[in-house]
Amino acid sequence: MSTEPIGVRYQTEPGLSVDEFIDVLVRSSLAERRPIHDREVIRGMLANAQLVLTARVEGVLVGVSRAITDFAYCTYLSDLAVDEAFQRRGIGRELIRHTHESAGLHTMLVLLAAPKAESYYPHVGLTKRDSCWTIPRQPRSDNT
Repeated sequence: MSTEPIGVRYQTEPGLSVDEFIDVLVRSSLAERRPIHDREVIRGMLANAQLVLTARVEGVLVGVSRAITDFAYCTYLSDLAVDEAFQRRGIGRELIRHTHESAGLHTMLVLLAAPKAESYYPHVGLTKRDSCWTIPRQPRSDNT
């Protein structure tokens, strides 16, 4: 029996447009933490991800998962966005599942939770780890 909401179509979509990606980021609130006003960065985010999976209802993009993976050991789920009007319907859970399956269930799926989403991830089966360190982004120079 499928756990997917009726009418939601999940697919791998490596050619997702910058405009559609930005639009769903805004409708999900993830835009607060993404450089949506720098189209070149967004274009690079899409072009260099190994996996871009989408959730569509009647052709309209309502969710996206973007991941970087080696398909052998680890998968970093760098973006998970679901339109706020479609949240709490299992779409995020299904995007995570499809992403992990596409990368290989033998890989460890890793993500950094946005502060607003921290309580969501245990609910869908992820385990919190306190061993993450980061180096902050540096401003882009005009040469890069």
